[in-house]
Amino acid sequence: MTDRSGRPAGSQIQAADEQKVPKRQTPFSQAFRDFIPTGWQPYDSTMPQPLDSVPSARTHRDVLAARFPGEVLVIPAGVLMPRNNDCDFPFRPHTTFVYYSGLGTNREPNAVLVIDTTGSTTRDVLYFKPRAPRTDREFYADPTYGEMWVGKRESLEEMSTMTGLQCRDIAELDAALSSSAPGGFAPLRVIREADPSITAKVDVARQATSGRGDAAADEAFDEFTSDARFCKDDWEIEQLRDACRRSKVGFEDMIRQMPEAVRRGRGERWMEGIFGLHARHLGNNVGYGSICAAGDHANTLHWVRNDGDLRPGELILIDAGIEIDSLYTADITRTLPISGTFSPAQRRVYQAVLDAQDAAAKVARVGHDHAEIHQAAIRVICEYLADWGILPVSVDDAVSPEGGQFRRWMVHGTSHHLGLDVHDCSQARREDYSGPLRKGMCMSDEPGIYFKQTDLLVPEEFRGIGVRIEDDLCITDGEPEWLSKDCPREIDEVEAWIADLWG
Repeated sequence: MTDRSGRPAGSQIQAADEQKVPKRQTPFSQAFRDFIPTGWQPYDSTMPQPLDSVPSARTHRDVLAARFPGEVLVIPAGVLMPRNNDCDFPFRPHTTFVYYSGLGTNREPNAVLVIDTTGSTTRDVLYFKPRAPRTDREFYADPTYGEMWVGKRESLEEMSTMTGLQCRDIAELDAALSSSAPGGFAPLRVIREADPSITAKVDVARQATSGRGDAAADEAFDEFTSDARFCKDDWEIEQLRDACRRSKVGFEDMIRQMPEAVRRGRGERWMEGIFGLHARHLGNNVGYGSICAAGDHANTLHWVRNDGDLRPGELILIDAGIEIDSLYTADITRTLPISGTFSPAQRRVYQAVLDAQDAAAKVARVGHDHAEIHQAAIRVICEYLADWGILPVSVDDAVSPEGGQFRRWMVHGTSHHLGLDVHDCSQARREDYSGPLRKGMCMSDEPGIYFKQTDLLVPEEFRGIGVRIEDDLCITDGEPEWLSKDCPREIDEVEAWIADLWG
């Protein structure tokens, strides 16, 4: 007999000394262990609704299974990462696990998705730790899985209803890996970096027989799963649109709060906190560490210390995006005048970046390579640098492979793929990443110009000005769709946006 958790039911309770417990945990008396499972309301018998990610994830699994027939594919969710002592960072599942399982938010630490293509039909099985019965010590004493500690977990049946996957207890995984096909000879592949303990189990299973795959096979598997995410389906694109819409709410509240951030001091952190509040309220979290860089801090590309002041007359560069519950993320940058209007020098630099962004967007379409987006942007930037007398060589020389002098003022690339990761598809082959654009690809368009305060080659009026403008694009059959179009970016529009929000 089993209870609704799918685990054996019974009146016996494991003694505390049979389990490893934290040193500081007070031992549980026998009287408590007899008392704790009594007097609870039965679990609700209503099944949860399927996740709206289920059809998309199922299609992703079908494509994966067709690529690796006759094999067993192991995709771990990952493990909790210690922050300090017994405190963990918030769990975020491995991107590959999310893509193929459809689970988002903080689900499901230590779980493993196994896609078995060795039979006449593919078996997609999710191994995870299901809810323990209240008679189990785990219920009250386990800080990782216990219901008293982390809330009610799903049963096997409930998780299966949510995901459309066959679900089994994680305790059964070892046996499944060692007998994955008749004779136990099916090749195994695993996402190696997701969970070292699962990778070790796979390697042990491989050693038991010959011809069961190796690290090189795993690398090819990882590469394919990254490559597979290039082109988003309709559901995924809508997730990215939604992430951009929600991110606009965070940007607008930061704008409203700019005067308060100036007044309080250490205003960069105030702005970061405002956006983080909306990221947690409207989604799962920020998609990456927010950059709130005021004044000369904007010229440090990954300024995430966010401990500086906001000063009237300067700019603040804010690079931030909300990761919604499906874990798809926006990636938007706006450079805003802290006093509400741009100075003449700030306008000149901002307009140069805006023109570069527009030039990049014009080649963001089928028939061009991803690499052309960057080339289009840097040519415009080099033309401005030449006009200002800064570029030490011709524009053609600067943009050539032998040149690159412009990188003193724009170090980074103009575009990256976007999706479940802010820098999505990062394990794909280089030639695919920078190669032909295809319908459904989503990417950033983010040129910038960064004039450090200490750069003596830059006209004095420009020193300390850093500008980046970033929007999220989706490749279509024609012009790209601007997923982040609701956030104003033109100079006059930005000033009007600020004025309206300030009332």
